[in-house]
Amino acid sequence: MTQEAKHPVRTSEKTLRIVEALKDVDGAHVTELASTLGMNKSMVHNHLSTLESNGYVVKDGTTYRLGLKFLDLGGYTRSRMKLFRIAKPQVKRMADQTGELANLMTVENGLGVYLYRSKGEQAVDLDTYPGKRTHLHYTAQGKAILAHMPEAHVRSIIDQRGLPEATPNTITDPDTLFEQLEEIRERGFATHEEERLQGLRSVAAPIHPDSDSICGSISISAPANRIAGDPSGSEIHDIVTSTANAIELNIKHSSGDEGFECKTYDDASSAN
Repeated sequence: MTQEAKHPVRTSEKTLRIVEALKDVDGAHVTELASTLGMNKSMVHNHLSTLESNGYVVKDGTTYRLGLKFLDLGGYTRSRMKLFRIAKPQVKRMADQTGELANLMTVENGLGVYLYRSKGEQAVDLDTYPGKRTHLHYTAQGKAILAHMPEAHVRSIIDQRGLPEATPNTITDPDTLFEQLEEIRERGFATHEEERLQGLRSVAAPIHPDSDSICGSISISAPANRIAGDPSGSEIHDIVTSTANAIELNIKHSSGDEGFECKTYDDASSAN
């Protein structure tokens, strides 16, 4: 019984590894995937055939790619989130007001997840898209979220995810990060100073309807020469923080109890 119970788990893990590999390489032949994953070619083919028959993978000639059924699942999940439904029009309004790229992020399993982005007239086109996951410590939005988590939880994320360096400006020292998180709490917003992408600056504000919860964050991103190094008191800073406050109020006073995406920390010592 134990072996029978474990076998589907191992099979599922192999399927998920193949799915992730197809995403990373943007499509591949069976032989390529088998070599990349160190798996038997026939085994990879069987997994791909099963995924294809269920609509999760499509075959173009001899190349397998992820299918749009994943978009169906992701779109459904996002549509069920109160944060997305309430914040979407506000984020679009920010993009229209500033002409820049406006973003909405939440957090899951210690990573930031982009839920929505809206482009203004002069917005840059970054590598972000709905569903993209990123480390929290090197984005303005991620730091805005971390600043409103208990310290024990932040340390747990650091232990799990590390503080990898993306650019020379990335904060890779935990003590330095905690100092910056304290500053973010005091001033009410976070900044990205070319920490994940060189040449880019961002201003982000947290969305935390209550003092013991964090739903996510919003931001405006633009080339460094279009956002001042110290955005305090700037128009973009005012737009981002006032929009975050409006989203918080709407979440707090909206009808319905579907707020499962907000993380609540009843015990500041808990990292779970």
